Amino acid sequence: MKKDIPSYPLLIEATYDALKQLGGSGKNDEINQKAIEILKLTNNILDIMHIDTNLSEVYYRLAWARTCLKNYSAIANSARSVWSICPDYTTIDKVNGEDVYSYHRKKEMISAKEEIGGLSESDINNVDTLVPDVNLPEEVKGWKQHLYKILLEMNPYAFERLTQRLLRECGFSEVKVTKKSGDGGIDGIGKLKINGIFTFNIAFQCKRYRGNVNVSEIRDFRGSLTTDIEKALFITTGTFTQQAIEDACKSGKQQIDLMDGEEFINKLAELQLGVTEIKDYQINEEFFSKI
Repeated sequence: MKKDIPSYPLLIEATYDALKQLGGSGKNDEINQKAIEILKLTNNILDIMHIDTNLSEVYYRLAWARTCLKNYSAIANSARSVWSICPDYTTIDKVNGEDVYSYHRKKEMISAKEEIGGLSESDINNVDTLVPDVNLPEEVKGWKQHLYKILLEMNPYAFERLTQRLLRECGFSEVKVTKKSGDGGIDGIGKLKINGIFTFNIAFQCKRYRGNVNVSEIRDFRGSLTTDIEKALFITTGTFTQQAIEDACKSGKQQIDLMDGEEFINKLAELQLGVTEIKDYQINEEFFSKI
């Protein structure tokens, strides 16, 4: 099945096309869904997991495609994780994925040379083997992978307390864990007040998964919800199958909001829960050589 996953150049073109169709800007999930729609990818393809991350292979490559387009100066991302087409490209309808891919690979070679010294031209296709972190998309580098590993290895009750704390920091109140981890159904309840006026009863379930949460688990969770529950949230360190995503927001059924591992980690960083931002400076040597 892995051979049926679109190539990097094709995903780069689909990502750019997706942003164009979204009006020039969009968040990760919007861009991913639009690119999937453009390429008409099947659920079987979308559910293949990337071996070293908590993302599906397609989502991993789409994250990489965004990084490539950013390095190519075709798109940029804000501090709020919104991607947008750069001003110089607003009148350009399409990009050549092969050109963007080739440009990025050359930058990888330069980075590899800085890491390990001399690098022959024959090594261009093995850069990611020589310096593994070089070939990771911006969105899944270093600290995120380390944090993901920590979350998977946490004591299950500690993970429940972390989820409880995160929900409180997000504005939830009266957050309670209702039963032991791994039992299925509702793991906890809480209340959420919107704009200081409207209060909703919330039920949540949290799963520490390395892989996919499938549609049956979404349906089991929905089946456990009582009539007094107005909103439901399913949290996982892994990801959701495409069928699970579609079922969670299916019309005519109780809607279930989803938070995957990427969103969970981003929220921890945003709230600085166990994560501290370290600022640094990048030196533009060309600036100093040409001034």
